[in-house]
Amino acid sequence: MVPTKQKPRCLLYQDDFFLEHRTGSHPECPQRLVAIQKALSQPIEGVEKRSAAEAVEKAGLLPEEVQILLNKVHESTYLHQLDQFAAHGGGRWDADTIVSPDSYAVAILAAATAMLATDQVLTTETKRAFCAIRPPGHHAVADTAMGFCLMNNIVTAARRAVEEHGLSRVLIVDWDVHHGNGTQDLVYEDEQIWFYSVHRHPFYPGTGHPEETGSGKGLGTICNVPLSVKTSRKEYLDTVSKTLGDFAEKCRPELVLISAGFDAHELDPIGSLGLKSEDFRSLTRLVCEIANSSAQGRTVSLLEGGYHLDALAESVKIHLEEFSSDSQFTN
Repeated sequence: MVPTKQKPRCLLYQDDFFLEHRTGSHPECPQRLVAIQKALSQPIEGVEKRSAAEAVEKAGLLPEEVQILLNKVHESTYLHQLDQFAAHGGGRWDADTIVSPDSYAVAILAAATAMLATDQVLTTETKRAFCAIRPPGHHAVADTAMGFCLMNNIVTAARRAVEEHGLSRVLIVDWDVHHGNGTQDLVYEDEQIWFYSVHRHPFYPGTGHPEETGSGKGLGTICNVPLSVKTSRKEYLDTVSKTLGDFAEKCRPELVLISAGFDAHELDPIGSLGLKSEDFRSLTRLVCEIANSSAQGRTVSLLEGGYHLDALAESVKIHLEEFSSDSQFTN
């Protein structure tokens, strides 16, 4: 009797094409993904690796479909300008953000991967997915790139869940050391997409104050938790546990999305809030418990920041181990 192949508990999307967003000596560089790929070279129980480009093509997710959704997240004039800027060789979009000739196509694949991962956790038995994608996205606003980010992948995933799958409440959890200003801007008046951010403050980009809680129908759907650089690891984790738990109780999400930045690590050369790699296990467990409580465990995690290569790779591995562990799955 041939044994039945066990369904993966978690999908891991990665692709060498993400390396083609060439940024030179910039901290947001292809080597970030190379380090992650090396750390994940050995199998992790319950995790199935998939090529992002092949999976997108196999799923029949057409470029036109991706573009239509991106046009609902970003202004079409901006996307056209970005496309043309890349086509003409790229360069510095602003002081922080670099575009190379393939960057537009790479960013399209990153957004498509986020969409596909969302489709998978909402329509199959596999309820978790991690996307090792770049460029990151949570600073990108409707009409421009900023802060290393070209397109807002996490909002694209959330819009996919709402518009294609009919979800009423999606929760985005952003633990990147920088406030996800782009994400907040794009969902500030949205009653279906809730946004929680814990971040260093004062720090780039200067947003993310507690009084920023949404407006209109979205009033109360934003929760910002700014923390001082002097915050201890224990205080950080205790604060996140309390504030995120309370916020999730109000939201009762049907899907949880993670803007998984790892630049709050103590070794990070850009950010740092003094966290150690193992602390991302605690954060992952907390978010998974929330997803298990109201969202049938359905969680998609998208890579954002993290610029110390070894710390990033180790933290991502720990995140994925916890993300896919038996303890995170309810019967």
